[in-house]
Amino acid sequence: WLLAGHLNDVCVWSPIFFKGRPVAFTACVFHHTDIGGRTASDNRDVYAEGLYIPLTKLYDAGKLNESLVNMIRWNVRTATEFDGDIRSQVAANHICSQKIIEMMEDEGLDTLDDLADEIIDRTEISMRSAIEKITDGTYAHEGIIEGAGNKPDIPIKLTVKVDGSNIHVDFDGTSKQVNWGVNVVYNFTYAYVFMAIKSAFDPGIPINEGAIRPITMTAPEGTIVNCTFPAAVAARMVVGHFMTEMVFNALAKAAPDNIIAGSGGTPAQTNIFHGSFANGKPWHTMIIRGGGMGASSRFDGHHCAIFPANGANTPVEILESDTTMIVESRGLIEDSGGPGKQRGGIGRQMIIRSPGGEGKDSEDSPSENDPGTTSIAVQAGRYIYPPDGIFGGKDGSLAKYLKNGENADPSGLTFCDPGDRISFISAGGGGYGDPFERDPEAVERDVQYGYVSIEKAKQDYGVIIDPDSLALDLEATQKLRGNK
Repeated sequence: WLLAGHLNDVCVWSPIFFKGRPVAFTACVFHHTDIGGRTASDNRDVYAEGLYIPLTKLYDAGKLNESLVNMIRWNVRTATEFDGDIRSQVAANHICSQKIIEMMEDEGLDTLDDLADEIIDRTEISMRSAIEKITDGTYAHEGIIEGAGNKPDIPIKLTVKVDGSNIHVDFDGTSKQVNWGVNVVYNFTYAYVFMAIKSAFDPGIPINEGAIRPITMTAPEGTIVNCTFPAAVAARMVVGHFMTEMVFNALAKAAPDNIIAGSGGTPAQTNIFHGSFANGKPWHTMIIRGGGMGASSRFDGHHCAIFPANGANTPVEILESDTTMIVESRGLIEDSGGPGKQRGGIGRQMIIRSPGGEGKDSEDSPSENDPGTTSIAVQAGRYIYPPDGIFGGKDGSLAKYLKNGENADPSGLTFCDPGDRISFISAGGGGYGDPFERDPEAVERDVQYGYVSIEKAKQDYGVIIDPDSLALDLEATQKLRGNK
């Protein structure tokens, strides 16, 4: 619960021995597809969310703790997958240990202490040097994170105090923890606060204690950014991923060239599916989707990015091979990126069908082979408040979650009968700067690539595109922009 913020993130932690004594530790945190419990984000406490695994030995003197593994296997829906995943974590730690030992042997080291101290100290010097370039002061921001379904919005309040080479972030005044699964533990909040500052000001240095030392945080206990046990946390990224954006917004005036606009992949769009094959065998899987990334002072936003989380969009083939669901289409959404001097990244639509239920002529499953009802849990956002544009840039498009073309409730479970269609529409990223300052040739390329329509090129950017050749009409563009 406390480790990485929710129960699905399981950590395998191993000592590294060299010449008969421990010299380091290695750890692998892995998001497991299922950890038991109810998969919806509206659980009222952590007990409903799955299996709580306390600190315990997976291996003892090299021997697998079979009783522990069997207990977990009997409490998750994906026992075979769990076996493979947990063993891959053990293997990852083993490879890391081997590489560390090989390095120590090659370099003639008996300990890592002096080397680690040097790397950490140099990292701290670099991070402090970057922070010192920010004008001292206290920078505040108040934001709203939407409540899913009919749940109330969640106010977030923070101040960022820059004092020489130190930064302190204070969440005093932020919402109290809530009785559904978007609460965030302290260390998860800190991780995304830290990421905002590091990625903006010193992205190239290693992540270690030295990078962390200059950045401190206060988050009152019992608030949504420092919840207390047993608060529900399964969908903690719905709030936690916004911490990076909140810090960016606070520092926007102090460091406009270092931050980005709002992103459609904040939070990561997570969907959990459960159903059964025609033979009755159950299946259970999840997919992660991104949205358009916010633009910066120098670059357009990336398309379909999962930011600030470190992830990739789940391939269609994974969903279709693991489940009965059929992906009918997946593609970019024209005009979804927020207009700006630098355009926000493009969002994406994905339409999924539950097979069967379509009459005698249905190719994929006659009625007697219908797989039955599929449940979908959604952990996402941007349905009410779009990704913000900044410095004159416009907002990105909203996300949508549809069942058979009608809005569906993302806060609970959605049940799909054979033949139902689900549309996942991710938000576009916010734009940066005045759209009328965008290079007309960049707008021309956007139209040719299908990112921006001819109509929006004129309306949002003041750029005239010939509808037949899709070529820029520079003279007409200059005339239109001159009249604005």
